[in-house]
Amino acid sequence: MKYLSRVEKQVSKPGRKLMASEMSTESPEVPTENTMSHEVPDVEGKVKSSDNPVESREAGSDKEEYLEPMSKRQRKKLLKQKQWEEQKDLRRQKRKEKRQKRKLERQSKLDSNNEGNDRKRMRREVVPSTLRLIVDCSFDDLMVLKDVKKLHKQIQRCYAENRKAFHPVQFYLTSHGGQLKSNMNENDKGWVNWKDIQIRPEHYSELIKKEDLVYLTSDSPDVLSELDEKKAYVIGGLVDHNHHKGITYKKAVEQGIGHAQLPLGNFVKMNSRKVLAVNHVFEIILAYLEKRDWKEAFFSVLPQRKGAVPLGEANDLSKHAPSEKEDEDNDSDNN
Repeated sequence: MKYLSRVEKQVSKPGRKLMASEMSTESPEVPTENTMSHEVPDVEGKVKSSDNPVESREAGSDKEEYLEPMSKRQRKKLLKQKQWEEQKDLRRQKRKEKRQKRKLERQSKLDSNNEGNDRKRMRREVVPSTLRLIVDCSFDDLMVLKDVKKLHKQIQRCYAENRKAFHPVQFYLTSHGGQLKSNMNENDKGWVNWKDIQIRPEHYSELIKKEDLVYLTSDSPDVLSELDEKKAYVIGGLVDHNHHKGITYKKAVEQGIGHAQLPLGNFVKMNSRKVLAVNHVFEIILAYLEKRDWKEAFFSVLPQRKGAVPLGEANDLSKHAPSEKEDEDNDSDNN
């Protein structure tokens, strides 16, 4: 009996050891499983619990935004945005119109450049005439300032027409000084830069041979049939209002130089005096050099107030008769 009890004790002791070893090996696994199983829910719970307040706050803020009334500034901003959207088509149309306008401006600029080129080409075709045309400015003391200003304008017209003529003449201003020069200095300072003109203080007799001079005056008995381009034709620079009749003819006779009148009466019937302004005589000569026809030259230049009609036509000129004062205000003692 004592032996059996000892054996049972020995058998029971390792069993207990095995149980302890089993417990020792299994015990770390069980707590880990338990800890993981307990920790995961806790973490997830914490995350969920941390997320839920944010979402709730955002949802609450959205509700608050919708519930909040708009300020005056916000309403203005929305109104401007709406107007901007509504006017989109109008802005597009305006941009289109601006593009078209710029296109037209560019086209007009190109056209003007082409016209300028055409004028330059025409200027290349110009053949200057050897004919000399002189405006005699020695009557300065016979005119009041008002008439001097009219003469100045007529000279300006002569210069401009000569510059664009197909056969420009050799243009002279002689005896330049006195009131005329002072008026030009005051009102037309650019005259000192004029091209293709000789502005001289000397008398024409000092510049050109006597035998080459022909004074154009309506009182001369001699009528021009054609122009001699070797000659120098003189136009009296005088706006006289018919106060100094025949003064240019008398001057030519006294100086012993040639004189003549334009063949106006051979081609034109007028119901006024045959006295023309300085620029009219100048332009008629330029026109004749181009057309080589007196009739065409006269009617391309003569103003309507003169009531000029081709010779032989039966017209009632009295309906178009200008007043004597109107006629005298513009003419000088030339033809």
